Amino acid sequence: MKNEEKASISIMKIICISIMLILISGIGVLAVNTKLNDVKITLQNGYEMTVLTSKSKVSEILEENNIVLEENQKTIPNLDTEITEGQDIKITDKSYNEVQIAKISEEGAQTTLDQLLENYAPITEKIVVEQVTIPFETITKNSTTTGNTTNKVLQEGKDGLKEVTYKIKYQNDIEIEKTVISEKVVTEPVNKIVQVSKVTTRSSTLPRTTTLSTTSTGGAVYKITAYCPCSKCCGKTTGRTASGTQATAGRTVAASGKFAFGTKLNIGGHVYTVEDRGGAINGNKIDIFVNSHAEALQWGVRYLPVSVVN
Repeated sequence: MKNEEKASISIMKIICISIMLILISGIGVLAVNTKLNDVKITLQNGYEMTVLTSKSKVSEILEENNIVLEENQKTIPNLDTEITEGQDIKITDKSYNEVQIAKISEEGAQTTLDQLLENYAPITEKIVVEQVTIPFETITKNSTTTGNTTNKVLQEGKDGLKEVTYKIKYQNDIEIEKTVISEKVVTEPVNKIVQVSKVTTRSSTLPRTTTLSTTSTGGAVYKITAYCPCSKCCGKTTGRTASGTQATAGRTVAASGKFAFGTKLNIGGHVYTVEDRGGAINGNKIDIFVNSHAEALQWGVRYLPVSVVN
């Protein structure tokens, strides 16, 4: 009886060992047939980790490594993508590159890495000084005389010169923005003065004298333009004048340095106050402040008599 029990135990041991050998062989075959890949995962904070996985789908690889995306995060490539050898996974913000990728896709262009990088090129700034010509103005004087007299140039005009400092922004070596920082007059322009003669007879009651064009205000004729508080007119939008006041329509004018701040000027019958300056305001030129750019364009250029109000 004892011999039979010993034989039964020996048979059981043989069976167990055989089963274990079969299981080990199956696991070995499974391991040989399963391909393992090294995949690099880059987190949003820049941390990089390399994992060994048999998975190929992005979502499965993340789940296998206990990586959970937040609501504002996405993966590149997306979660449903099958990873190929040498391809990495990057976790980033959802807004990353989405706008530009959509734009390129709408245009039907082929999206490449180089194209995407070009749209995120850094912006550089340069300070550039340019010399700009200040054109001279022509001022006319009326005179009354007898006989045949032609118009006469009393003074030839000469252009002035100013230095304008710009801040220019470039992206991919292309100018995308140009802003005026300051202006400096190097040479004042010399106005051209022309005497315009009116021919009369000796019996005329008009006096035989030469006078500057005036009206009842008794002032010299100036070139009058208009400006508003927009960036096109002033290079700023604060409405603050050079004298420190707030520019006001119907009151504020910009004039050259020969008129002190606070000087009252009668311009075509309306009294204004000199409160502002301008790089292009020189000689016989005055800028009247208005509320809008449309009003400034509507004003255009006018020649009106100007006199100082005492």
